Amino acid sequence: MNDDTSPDGAASAAEDAPENRLAPPLPAMRSIMLTGIFVLLVLYTLYVTAEIAIPLIFALLLKLLLQPGMRLLGRLRLPQALSALLLIALLFSLIGAGGYLLGGPAASWAQKAPQSLPRLEQRLSLLKRPIDRLRQSMQQVEKLAQAPGAPPAVTLQGPSLADYLFSGTRRLLSGLGITLLLLFFLLASGDLFMRRLVEILPSFRDKKQAVAISHEVESNISGYLVTITVMNLLVGTAVTLSMWAIGLPDPLLWGALAFVLNYVLILGPLTGLCLFFLVGLLTFDTLWQALLPPGAYLAIHLIEGEWVTPMLVARRFTLNPVLVIGSLIFWDWMWGIPGALLAVPMLAVVKIVCDRVQPLAPIGHFIGA
Repeated sequence: MNDDTSPDGAASAAEDAPENRLAPPLPAMRSIMLTGIFVLLVLYTLYVTAEIAIPLIFALLLKLLLQPGMRLLGRLRLPQALSALLLIALLFSLIGAGGYLLGGPAASWAQKAPQSLPRLEQRLSLLKRPIDRLRQSMQQVEKLAQAPGAPPAVTLQGPSLADYLFSGTRRLLSGLGITLLLLFFLLASGDLFMRRLVEILPSFRDKKQAVAISHEVESNISGYLVTITVMNLLVGTAVTLSMWAIGLPDPLLWGALAFVLNYVLILGPLTGLCLFFLVGLLTFDTLWQALLPPGAYLAIHLIEGEWVTPMLVARRFTLNPVLVIGSLIFWDWMWGIPGALLAVPMLAVVKIVCDRVQPLAPIGHFIGA
C-alpha cells in the first residue's frame, strides 16, 4: 500500500508540480532585460549626439589631467577662474607651438609622398606581383560586369575633396570651441557638483561615503592620466633622440607622432611601426638601414612595456588586452579617430571607478589584466 500522505511524498509531488517546474526567475530576467535596453539606449544616444558627447568627454578628461595644476594654483591663493584661464592658455599654447614647429616638416613629407611612390614600389618589389594580379582580376571583373547591350553605369557625384576638408575643419573647430568652453567651466566650478550631490543625500553616512569615493576616484583618475602623459612624453623623447642618432630627417616630427600614437594602446604602436618602416624605406638606400627606424621604435616600446610601465603605473591600472582591442574597435566604429583616442582612457576610468565602488568590484577585476 502506497503512503501518498508521507512528508517525502508530499515534497516530491510539490517539486514535480507543473507550476513549480516551469516557473522562470522572472524578476532576475526582467532586471537583465531592462539593463540591456538601458545600455543600448545610452549607446544609441552617444552615437547620435557624438558632436556634443566627444567634446564633453575630452573636457572631462582634460579637467582631470589639469586638476593637480588647479590644486597647486589654489595653494597660491589664485581665484579658480583665473587659475582655469592660466592652465587652459598654457595647455593650448604648448599644443599650438608644437603644431607650428611641426607643421612645416609634416607638410614637406606630405608633398613628397606622391613623388616617393615609385621609389616605394621599387623597394617593395616582392609585393608587386601579387598586387598586379589583384589589379588584373579587378579589371576582368569590371569587363564582365559591362556586358554588351547592358545599360551604361550610373555615376554618382559625391562631395569634392574641398567640401570634405571644409566640413572636417568646421567640425574640428566646433568641437574644439565646445571643449574649451566646457573645460573652463568645469575647472572654474571646482567641487560645485559634489557639494550639490552631498546636499541632496539623506543621511550623514551617505554624505561622508560619497565625498570619500569622489575624492579617491578623482585622485586616482587624475594620477593615472598624468602618469600616462608623462610616460608617453618619455617615449616621444626617446624616439626623437633615436631617430636623430640614426639620421632620419625631422626627428621632432617622429617623436611627436610616437607621443600621440602611444595614447592608443596596441594599435597605436603597430601603426607607428608600419609608418617608421615605410619612412625608412623612403629615406635610406640599403635594407638594413631602412630597418633601423622601426627596430629602434620597437626596442623603445619593449623597454617601456617591460620596465617603464610597471614602474610608473601600478598593477591595479593594467588593463585586459582583449578588452582594450574590443574597446578600440568599438569606439573607433562609434566615433572614428576621436573614439580610438578616448577608448583606453575611458576604459581605465571605468576600471578605477569600479575598483572603488564595492558592488562594481567584480567588473573592475574583469577589466584588469
